[in-house]
Amino acid sequence: MRTIKPGRKWQTLQAMAVLAAAGMATAISGTALATEPLRPAAAAPAKPAVSATTTQNAQAAPGMLDKREIRAQLAPVRYTTIAAEIGAVVARLPVPEGGRFQRGQPLVQFDCAVQNAQLNKARAILNAADKGWQANKRLAELNSVGKVELDNSEAEVAKSRADVAAQAAIVAKCAIAAPFSGRIAEQKIREQQFAQPGQALLEILDDSSLELEFIVPSRWLAWVKPGSTFQVRIDETGKAYPAKVQRLGARVDPVSQSVKVVGVIDGKFNELMAGMSGAVMFRPEEQHQ
Repeated sequence: MRTIKPGRKWQTLQAMAVLAAAGMATAISGTALATEPLRPAAAAPAKPAVSATTTQNAQAAPGMLDKREIRAQLAPVRYTTIAAEIGAVVARLPVPEGGRFQRGQPLVQFDCAVQNAQLNKARAILNAADKGWQANKRLAELNSVGKVELDNSEAEVAKSRADVAAQAAIVAKCAIAAPFSGRIAEQKIREQQFAQPGQALLEILDDSSLELEFIVPSRWLAWVKPGSTFQVRIDETGKAYPAKVQRLGARVDPVSQSVKVVGVIDGKFNELMAGMSGAVMFRPEEQHQ
């Protein structure tokens, strides 16, 4: 039997204790890892799903106008706003709202008593200036007046004539005549009201010729041409009317892939009025060309 010295025995016991403690710690940590549930790995953020419906709608967007009812609105070919050119009180409005008028017929008459008085004054001044000039011309023949004074009197006559012409132009604006035949669409002023220069007085239109304005898909340009015939069913009357394409828009809208078309009613129909609207109907054989 081998004899172990006390010093080495103590060192051996210490080493054995350290190894036993390390083994126990390893066992405990292994038990803890075994009993702890495993956490799943974090999933990567999912990409948003693109539905088939969204894809189909995106693909069909350019042609949505093909499946939509084409609407058109009647608009007058000629229309304008009558405005005052002078500041004066409105004396008369001979044609009522909605009434018809002929070209050259007075539509507005102003109270121009002040303007007429100023015209008479300018004419009197012109008359006096002309008499002075005539007298100076006779004196000049007798060498009794200088050339400068004669020229000044002639200039006064020219100035007075210009004043008369200016006042006459103002008085001419005291009555506004119709530029074309048509109807009063709206009265924006009443009799005995004061009108400022530039103020809108009347909205007038010519309803003898009505245009149709509507939007069509740009792909229709392959068969929609000026002169193409179609029909329009007006909502207000419930009737269909013949029409034809008069002109096409100057450009295509790249977003909606559409173009503006202007047509005209082919014929005279007294029941049609500006502002009415309806559905445009082209012949099926034309739409499939």
